[in-house]
Amino acid sequence: MQLLQSNRTLFKLDSRLSLCAEFVRSSAFVADVGTDHGYLPVWLCLSGKITNAIASDINEKPLLNALKTIQKYKLKNNITILQSDGLKGFHPYSAEDIVIAGMGGETIASIISSVSWVKSENIRLILQPMTKSELLIKYLCDNQFQIYDQKACVSHNKVYTAFLAGYTGRVSYCDEVFYYAGKLNPQKSEYDKLFIYAHINRLIKKSINDDSYFHVIKCLKTLIR
Repeated sequence: MQLLQSNRTLFKLDSRLSLCAEFVRSSAFVADVGTDHGYLPVWLCLSGKITNAIASDINEKPLLNALKTIQKYKLKNNITILQSDGLKGFHPYSAEDIVIAGMGGETIASIISSVSWVKSENIRLILQPMTKSELLIKYLCDNQFQIYDQKACVSHNKVYTAFLAGYTGRVSYCDEVFYYAGKLNPQKSEYDKLFIYAHINRLIKKSINDDSYFHVIKCLKTLIR
């Protein structure tokens, strides 16, 4: 990647945001929904991967923090600040790659479902749920989206996943195991294996009062052998 300007230092993103940055397409117009200090769009611009982005949040304080970061790196002409409830304040099709990170899976699903224009084959969704990733994956499968890629990482001693998805117009008929494992590859990535382990541990606790989880637990254990 070529830096936007040689006198601007490229800072390091944490592992979660680095995973999101990896899925962003080169030269895409990016929307960072629920921006946190604007680190992701600023890093993407500084790295030369993109030239323009929108940093949005429903609350004013994160936007003020993002504005400080944008001003610090002299990117006011590249990154626009937008106060918006999810995607509701966006002009339809204004973004090509939409990043929604750092929220619960149910919240992310609600944001996607709130506007119809995300159902475009030209738009890519880069999603990083902090919790309940299985509910988000189920929502995507049921609503004609496809997961193209998925990876896991460890940040601050916790394991997370992020994935790249897009609208296809076709319902994906997935089983319950896919909702938990998605497109992770535990045979090639230790982080992917750790993420599936985390699911197994949570499901074992749930199975104490509900034996319907036993089949999923068994299948997930088979994946990580």
